[in-house]
Amino acid sequence: MSRHSAINRFGRSANPAFSRGFENFAESLPLSERMTLDGAVNKTGILLALCFGGACVGWNIPALMIPAGITGFILALVTIFRSKEKAGTTAPFYALAQGIFLGGITFMYESAFEGIAIQAIGLTFGILASLLVCYKSGLIKPTENFRLMVAAGVGGIMILYLVSFVMSFFGSGISLLSPTNGSLMSIGLSLGIVCVASCCLVLDFDFIEEGAERGMPKYMEWYGAFSLMVTLIWLYLEILRLIAKIRSR
Repeated sequence: MSRHSAINRFGRSANPAFSRGFENFAESLPLSERMTLDGAVNKTGILLALCFGGACVGWNIPALMIPAGITGFILALVTIFRSKEKAGTTAPFYALAQGIFLGGITFMYESAFEGIAIQAIGLTFGILASLLVCYKSGLIKPTENFRLMVAAGVGGIMILYLVSFVMSFFGSGISLLSPTNGSLMSIGLSLGIVCVASCCLVLDFDFIEEGAERGMPKYMEWYGAFSLMVTLIWLYLEILRLIAKIRSR
């Protein structure tokens, strides 16, 4: 039995980007057509470069933030639910669009809290590196219980986001999510969300490694890199919000 548990025996994962359609992946492809760990790492690097390039554009032209954010969201949905096989095309555009969005929103945060951008970037990649070391050393094991716990946490957070989004149409929202709310309860909530997002990175690592071991199709390199980007972007945004709350006190 595989030591990995990012995918259970039904091919499902706690990460939304890995939740559908892996029951029928090819098990006996030529070596040149199989997913590799190095390939996924290289493609993650490409997506990160595109995201940083887009962030430079968004930082200098904040007006592009909203259309880029909407475009990125649509591309994410299409990649997850419709075109996993086309991730090599959609993922780069997703990274670029989300980079523009992140650049714009980071500029807004930086205008209110000087120095917050470098703090958030440093913490995000610090968490990424630390969790990767812990995962590779076996200090963190993505067991079935771990996977279920993360899935429950992600589900609860998504419901919270949805309720807050709906409430915003009626002129209100969940105040605990506001970046200007510096109460201990609000900070605690953001800290919890950051922890759940961080745990999702472990499942991303596990999925990519297991995908390479199982010989999934080559396009899964792009899809694995895409999923890692989704988690990193979520983590970065929540770290921005957390730091803003702390500095609002």
